[in-house]
Order: sequence, then structure tokens, then C-alpha cells
Amino acid sequence: MTTELSRPIVLSKIRANGLTVVVQATPEECAALAGRMELPAIQSLECRFVLSRDADGVSVLAEGHLLAEVTQTCVTSAEDFAAKVEEAFAVRFVPAGTERDDPDPDLPDEIPYEANTIDLGEATAEQLGLALDPWPRIEGATVPVIEDEDSSSPFGILADRAGPKRARD
Repeated sequence: MTTELSRPIVLSKIRANGLTVVVQATPEECAALAGRMELPAIQSLECRFVLSRDADGVSVLAEGHLLAEVTQTCVTSAEDFAAKVEEAFAVRFVPAGTERDDPDPDLPDEIPYEANTIDLGEATAEQLGLALDPWPRIEGATVPVIEDEDSSSPFGILADRAGPKRARD
């Protein structure tokens, strides 16, 4: 699978004392990710990972801190605006096929890997997608009030045809 941002790490690089890796997207990778995430632009994207092996020796805990500068489109005004995204997270890389059947919301999400290689670039992209505001709004944006010049509705027309309302006895 080809991804817009790929930073493969071979598990043998993760020693007993752990490993710190910084993933920084190039301008070309930012542009490709912006297309994938349907954003007007991603100006910068960086994620710092602290990796440690689990006791089982095959799973890897990744604690990350993501920073990004993106351009989003306001859902209220349809205007583009700059937004900062910052997120701390933890994920666990596990061998493909060993993921939990019933995900526990209190445990880190699991990301399957194959061939003793984890991809911190794709993990960065996924975390950015999760951290983005799904309903981005410019501060102070309000829903515009649209006044309809023709105040008649299909129900109003029916009410007019029914004649004046009568008081019930």
C-alpha cells in the first residue's frame, strides 16, 4: 500500500530503552495529505513518537504528540481559515491478525503491522485525521438568517383555502 506519508521503522531499531522518532512531512507530502483529507491545505505537520516494546516483545507502544497547521473550511460561512491542531495520543502496533476482537475504549487503539516494520508516517496521517475538528467554524461565525420574501408555504396555502379558523365549542 502506498501512502502519502510513509516513515517505516524496523522493529529491531527499538531497543530496551526505547526510541524517539520525529516525523516531519515535506511540503509535497502535506499537499498530498490535504487532498486525501479534503482540506484546502496543510501548511505543516510534525509528530514526535516515543516507542517502547511491550513485554511480549512483538507489540510496540507509541506515545505521540502531533502538531499541525492546516487550512479548514468553515461549515457556517464556507470561508477558509487557518487552524492549529495539537494532540497527544497513544497507539499500540500489533502483528497483523492479533488485534483485539472487542476494542476497549480505555486502551490505546491498535494498528496492525506486517514484516517487522511499523509505519509512523501513516500513523501520523491517521492521527491528524482523528484530531481534525469535524465541524470547523471560524470564531464568531453565525448561521446566516435567510429571510424568505415569499412567506407562503404549501401548508400556508392549504390553511388559506380552508378559510378562517373557528373557535371550538
